[in-house]
Amino acid sequence: MAAGECLGKIQFVSFRINDHLMGIDILKVREVNLLLDITPVPHSRDYIRGLINLRGQTVTVFDLGVKLGMASHQITDTTHNIILKGDDVGLLVDSIGDVIEASKIEPPPANIDLSGLNYVAGVVPLEQELMIVLVPERLLNDTLANSEGEETGS
Repeated sequence: MAAGECLGKIQFVSFRINDHLMGIDILKVREVNLLLDITPVPHSRDYIRGLINLRGQTVTVFDLGVKLGMASHQITDTTHNIILKGDDVGLLVDSIGDVIEASKIEPPPANIDLSGLNYVAGVVPLEQELMIVLVPERLLNDTLANSEGEETGS
């Protein structure tokens, strides 16, 4: 999914991190759930919030805001987990929005205020704002590469 690519119609699960509207391809999302009890993992990376037990399966929860270079903040009653398909990973987000349908992703504007742009496929212009489209595979591949580098001492 490259910026400027005409996609036909694609649906995105939309959510908010701080003031940013973001989306992930709905086909990459297994489920969205309210916050479950998160067990902290000592000595883990700052973006790893902890582990949850999802119907007997252990899922690692990433604080998506921290992974994208934003400050960590309090968990509220609107906080949700987006559980990704094919991975035992959940993404902690501030709130869940609507499913948004789009046919084209545009390149991100040069003035976008977000570190972690390598996880961004582009943006979808909406009436009131831009939705930043994330590529979860890039986020997970980067995380795995960083973990392996630590283990081997690189």
